[in-house]
Amino acid sequence: MSRMSDRIAEKVRRIKGSGIREFFDIAQRMEGAISLGVGEPDFVTPWSIREACIFSLEKGYTSYTSNWGLLELREALSDKIYKETGVYYEPEGELLLTTGVSEASDLALRAIINPGEEVILHEPSYVSYKPCTAFAGGTPVCVPTSIEDEFKVQAEQIEEKITERTKAIILSYPNNPTGATLGRKELEEIADVVNEHDLLVISDEVYGRLTYEGTHTCFASLNGMKERTILLNGFSKAYAMTGWRLGYAAGNKELLEAMMKIHQYVMMCAPITAQMAAIEALKCDGEVERMVSEYNRRRRVMVDELNNLGLECFEPKGAFYAFPSIHLTGLTSAEFAKRLLFEEKVVVIPGSVFGACGEGFVRCAYAVSQYELKEALKRIERFLERLK
Repeated sequence: MSRMSDRIAEKVRRIKGSGIREFFDIAQRMEGAISLGVGEPDFVTPWSIREACIFSLEKGYTSYTSNWGLLELREALSDKIYKETGVYYEPEGELLLTTGVSEASDLALRAIINPGEEVILHEPSYVSYKPCTAFAGGTPVCVPTSIEDEFKVQAEQIEEKITERTKAIILSYPNNPTGATLGRKELEEIADVVNEHDLLVISDEVYGRLTYEGTHTCFASLNGMKERTILLNGFSKAYAMTGWRLGYAAGNKELLEAMMKIHQYVMMCAPITAQMAAIEALKCDGEVERMVSEYNRRRRVMVDELNNLGLECFEPKGAFYAFPSIHLTGLTSAEFAKRLLFEEKVVVIPGSVFGACGEGFVRCAYAVSQYELKEALKRIERFLERLK
């Protein structure tokens, strides 16, 4: 009898498990650990949102919804997106509610990629883009960014990677793990490349509301980009709704119909309770602003202290991550993260899990309380002292 491992699909065998979850699972079992690892707000979902969910359950809303999601929520989302970006999406046909943004990105890739086609993505980047491209039968083509350029991908870098097999580009700004953002002019230069080479764009903007300097630019709002862009966003980060698992995709009707076709077979619909709560969430701008203001305070504390400790840290302009260099320690990013975890019970994520150019850095999430943040920084200082 052949080994069971030989029966697993080759493309699945080739892909490593998530480096983020590895550290998260260890920390969950470690008493006294402080996690700067998982990108999850420490805020509880605002009460009015939770109350809307509770009320929906009391009223008996426990059924499936349309595969597309609740029309009331799609109408509210359409209005919200138009108000914030100037881009209008038809509630029926151009908006799809998904089980988190992760499902939305997976659907987008599977809906557009044929075997052997290439998808360009910038690194360091979120850990799921490369595996999901491979699962869809595509080939990920990575564009490295650097701290010298504030981790911003340049239009000319993207253009250098384009071949006859290139189908799409994945953009993710504000960026996880670096916190980098792109300004309107930089995005317009990328849009010119997209137009010239007749490409599609998957634009993951889940951290768009968590922009601290300047104004977030929605890629689909740029000239000619609405029809070429699958816009991804959701409720996890800005509304502190990670466990509710609700995201959405917006875009061209034919592209969205293709995504929905996959969604209806593998997921059916996003949870109705989360959708009912999200209708209320879209009214909670004040709560979002309060949380963003607090993240901004923590951002400054973390970046200032990391630099004071000798860990060169680019100032993130969005999201809730810092990405300090640990080159001077002489350790690899994995060695640094493991020793810090077991010696000081502080969780950070090795930069290498976000792409080869992330080696020499670690990701630190500052979505923790002020007390935990300061205590974690004290422990990091103590750890660095021992390395001298």
